[in-house]
Amino acid sequence: MPSASMLRDSTQIVIRRATLDDLDVQLDERFTVTVVAESDEHYRIIGSPVEIKDVTEFLSTRGVNLR
Repeated sequence: MPSASMLRDSTQIVIRRATLDDLDVQLDERFTVTVVAESDEHYRIIGSPVEIKDVTEFLSTRGVNLR
């Protein structure tokens, strides 16, 4: 059975607000994800493992390092 942290990592991304704001893209319009304000400095992007993989690839092709 998969661990909770593995499932969480495959269904969400936490990213700095400044990073996402600089990209000037609405991820929730481009992908089937929900973008939530996590804090004053971070967003949480939530979606299915397939969508999160696609968002990760999209962000990485724009120079965003998520690791």
